[in-house]
Amino acid sequence: MTPDEFRKALCAWLDENDLTPGEDHSLDGQVAQLDRVRAALFDAGWMRYGWPAEVGGLGGPAVLRAILGEEVANRDLAEPGIYSMIEVLAPTMISYARPELAAEMVPRLLGGREQWCQGFSEPGSGSDLASLSTRAVQRGDEWVINGQKVWTSLAQYASRCVLLTRTGPGHTGITAFFVDMDTPGIDVRPLRTMHGVDEFAEVYFDDVVVPADRMLGNPGDGWRVAMDLLPHERSTCFWHRIAYLFTRLDRLLAETTEAADAELGSAYLALHTVRCRSHATQQRLAEGGKLGPETSIDKVLLATAEQQLFDTARDLLPGAIELTDSEWRTEFLYSRAATIYGGTAEIQRNIIARRLLDLGAE
Repeated sequence: MTPDEFRKALCAWLDENDLTPGEDHSLDGQVAQLDRVRAALFDAGWMRYGWPAEVGGLGGPAVLRAILGEEVANRDLAEPGIYSMIEVLAPTMISYARPELAAEMVPRLLGGREQWCQGFSEPGSGSDLASLSTRAVQRGDEWVINGQKVWTSLAQYASRCVLLTRTGPGHTGITAFFVDMDTPGIDVRPLRTMHGVDEFAEVYFDDVVVPADRMLGNPGDGWRVAMDLLPHERSTCFWHRIAYLFTRLDRLLAETTEAADAELGSAYLALHTVRCRSHATQQRLAEGGKLGPETSIDKVLLATAEQQLFDTARDLLPGAIELTDSEWRTEFLYSRAATIYGGTAEIQRNIIARRLLDLGAE
């Protein structure tokens, strides 16, 4: 099936099958809607395209997954940030988990039966991921984990966690595990953000015992796991996010009564620029290319476009953000984090300067 044929058939199916969200727009409601959408799309086969048969997929290029996520975003069927987590976590399992474990677990995520989370950031190591200190110590056929993670998205809903730990010094002393979140010793504490949603959490690990066969890769592969995972976060996930932001631009156009061609044009240009960049990234993936530090450009462009869009909404809808409890207010506040989450803008610009432009360490 070609991408165009896939999109046409998918849209026809979505037109006939109502997956419109209900009235509950809380985080609980969003997660429940996400489960519903994933389950329906998986049962109908759409969620299985673009994934290998070894994990219950139907094969085909990864671009089919991008098209599916784009249509989900265009129709506001699920919040794109939490929908797109499959594009970060499922490829990691396929690449690094034991084949038997990936075959058992990935369909649970794709089919909406489980949520997973990503335990990377710590109170003292956010953008400086290599300084993480959560420790795993081997004890026979088990590993015992102690430490703390923070800014862990949807941890309170998650059944599993892709977790980075310290097993030795330096980059080669980082090891990844796939941890069951109901394991004794795990304590999840949701964090309230300024836009009023408990999307993130602190996660504490107190003598948490993990079987050795839950290691992803080999001891010391954790840094490689992270470096392979982060570009996925900036490829198909970004394509989904961009599609969603275009729906918000359309909504802004519909709600704006005054002439504001310059402001709207600038917001459109920023979004169009990052979409062109993201399209090139999708093409590299489709051709079998490996993503690397160049995806930092995608991150800078997306963060800039997202903030510019909601800055424009603030300027053109007087009082909608400052004086009302509207969706515009929530999304404007969330956009302030766009230059922080997934790697701060400062770190991304350093990566561009040092690794792409060869401008040196200073």
